[in-house]
Amino acid sequence: MSYRQLRAPGCDDLTGCGVYYGSSLTEASACLEQDVYIVGGANSAGQAAMYLARGAKSVTLLVRGESLTASMSYYLIQQIEAAPNITVRPRTVVEAAHGDGHLEQLTLRDVRSGATELVDTQWMFVFIGAAPLTDWLDGTVLRDEHGFILAGPDLTPDGRPPAEWELDRPPYHLETNIPGVFVAGDARARSAKRVASAVGEGAMAVMLVHRYLEQS
Repeated sequence: MSYRQLRAPGCDDLTGCGVYYGSSLTEASACLEQDVYIVGGANSAGQAAMYLARGAKSVTLLVRGESLTASMSYYLIQQIEAAPNITVRPRTVVEAAHGDGHLEQLTLRDVRSGATELVDTQWMFVFIGAAPLTDWLDGTVLRDEHGFILAGPDLTPDGRPPAEWELDRPPYHLETNIPGVFVAGDARARSAKRVASAVGEGAMAVMLVHRYLEQS
């Protein structure tokens, strides 16, 4: 998978120099007592906000929608509301990023009124989702509308296997619509998108491959 890019002028030039996709321990330590902006309204953005708020002077969450409730878990929303140095700005997008060699300012736009505002910051972390690199499977392995690979129960929502399925049994948990072809990790539809779960799915896929071979 690859992170979805923020299509605003200046972001590409400043990626890695104040504009980051995801966040790391190294970057978090550099944000001490700094004003930090996070783009996104899902759990990954909320978790990053809580982590960065431990050392940052302020953390501002920029959310395109009306609120966090549509895409973030309630427990995380409660934590963000209780954090004194986290501010949520709904209906706000990044119009442009500015800086000479490093991020210095952001132009923000209110999606409802169209009004813009220039803010000072050296740190912006973007969490607007990721795109699976599965186009090479088009026409072969079934994928959902976002390109994630369907497997196991997701292939049998009505209790019946896909039309092209030729075996008497239903697909195994990580098995695609092609018998013996398995998927693990971020490219799988409805996966947790975490390293730990990807490792676990990989181990499970190996076990299922052996089961498939034993029954073939």
